[in-house]
Amino acid sequence: MVLNQVRAVFFDLDNTLIDTAGASRKAMLEVIKLLQSKYHYKEEAKTICDKVQVKLSKECFHPSSTCINDLRTLHWEEAIQETKGGAANRILAEECYFLWKSTRLQHMILAEDVKAMLTELRREVRLLLLTNGDCQTQREKIEACACQSYFDAIVVGGEQKEEKPSPSIFYYCCSLLGVQPGDCVIVGDTLETDIQGGLNAGLKATVWINKNGIMPLKSSPMPHYIISSVLELPAVLQSIDCTVNMSA
Repeated sequence: MVLNQVRAVFFDLDNTLIDTAGASRKAMLEVIKLLQSKYHYKEEAKTICDKVQVKLSKECFHPSSTCINDLRTLHWEEAIQETKGGAANRILAEECYFLWKSTRLQHMILAEDVKAMLTELRREVRLLLLTNGDCQTQREKIEACACQSYFDAIVVGGEQKEEKPSPSIFYYCCSLLGVQPGDCVIVGDTLETDIQGGLNAGLKATVWINKNGIMPLKSSPMPHYIISSVLELPAVLQSIDCTVNMSA
């Protein structure tokens, strides 16, 4: 594959390169097993995990006021108390949280075919990992899936002044690689951050990974390309290159 027009590709991490949602589901199942076998919870075990999942989805983390481990332990503590009643059980909450966290990280794997694709792409373009989120959490994921060697640079939103979809973080990424926004493509699974951010920053193209074939809202940002797997990206990049060459 020879690419002349695209000089850099920015990759999202969660549910783009690694199956974070799947890893989280497997981790929750391990906590359910723990609660049922060791503590003899029955249907309450799943209720607790469901409550934690809701809390995670609504999470507002401010690193200046707490650490992510304390916040997420609190999610478990609240979910247990809301379900079982009685006094708060911090020890059980910590046991559940650290089992969930360690199991989730064990399942955050960069698949062999994804590694091969990144290796091939990097022969032609610069690659950058751009992920939103708390710096500790995202750095632990990066370490777990051992993806550092596949990228020219790694940028974690929680370490910057602004995260995706702010244009500033995209401009920072461009400066790291010595490229212009019009040289770059962003690929990710979230319309509101990855795609909107790429549009805000004026990147050459935005590529949305829509694994489940969902229909976006009319008010959602419109990506230039839609794929069902990150492995379809090389074909899209060639298409972008051909389109630019033909228009020139």
